[in-house]
Amino acid sequence: MNTTFRSRRTLGIIGGGQLARMLAIAARPLDIDCVTLEPTGMQCSAGPVSDVIVGEFDDKEALAVLADRCDVITVELEAVPPSTMEWLADRVPVRPGVEAVRTSQDRLLEKQLLRSLGIATAPFNEEVLANEPAIVKTRRGGYDGRGQIRVANEAERTRAIAELPDPIVEGLVRFGRELSLVAARSIDGAIAFYPLVENVHHDGILRETTAPATVSAAQQAAGERLATLLLEKLDYIGVIGIELFDVDGALLVNEFAPRVHNTGHWTIEGAHTSQFEQHVRAVMGLPLGSTSARGAALMINAIGALPDEARVLGIPATHMHAYGKEDRPGRKVGHVTITAESLAELEFRAAAVRAAF
Repeated sequence: MNTTFRSRRTLGIIGGGQLARMLAIAARPLDIDCVTLEPTGMQCSAGPVSDVIVGEFDDKEALAVLADRCDVITVELEAVPPSTMEWLADRVPVRPGVEAVRTSQDRLLEKQLLRSLGIATAPFNEEVLANEPAIVKTRRGGYDGRGQIRVANEAERTRAIAELPDPIVEGLVRFGRELSLVAARSIDGAIAFYPLVENVHHDGILRETTAPATVSAAQQAAGERLATLLLEKLDYIGVIGIELFDVDGALLVNEFAPRVHNTGHWTIEGAHTSQFEQHVRAVMGLPLGSTSARGAALMINAIGALPDEARVLGIPATHMHAYGKEDRPGRKVGHVTITAESLAELEFRAAAVRAAF
């Protein structure tokens, strides 16, 4: 009898937050170990489910340990110094690559890249007319509504530009709704798309995602086309999240994230392959899985504190994910996913879940 033993594979993750936690959980059934690099150590969300190397993202000693232990390295957040990724890429495959992360860190570079591909975005900088309502944002580092100021006229814009470091001015987009697309590209160039989903934000923070969104076949195809342009231009490997504005049926790109995405959390229970398993498959050189939805799903973020656990879990087809974080205003500490066979059934259950928050 011939017995083949395969050495265990290890995926390195820069960042130890909730995305790393869910990536590590998804990797386990594939017999893939995860090691995270995280300044806060074992107190991070990924600590209970992965090995943790304690170190800053530019700590060469810690990076050397990570590179030595891992077959592939990925990121769970954009705030990774490009120099770190370049240093690691000389020693071990880094997926997605440095250009995707570098571009996503800078709102100006991001919009310039999208425009170069013929992808529509909000107007920015000199395209925004004087005294036109706008949003002034920092080019780097802002997230969940931080680092941005809404302005109504030229005087407010001037003050906001002086207040924020390295700003960019974006014109307000009169959109009907916010959509997003999660997609994945494999090492061999195959691309898989999840259905477009509809999102609700409040104070700049994602609150709910409904999947699939009620969209036309033309809108889904348009989203897939623009995602393909971006993925192929960046020679991207892994999962990407693309935030979109629906403007009278046309899609404008707000921004993209070179990682698994909050608007893709519904896929854990709501799709045949979760975005987390999909990312692990892609970066580790495995075939992509099916992105088909299993019906309808709603993801509700727990902001600041978790809802009543007993009430939530007593609702049929409802799943709760806690991130192991302390409660704090404005902080994502978990999410709840509700699944159903129809949108009507989904909304009935959602009402009961919302009451538990």
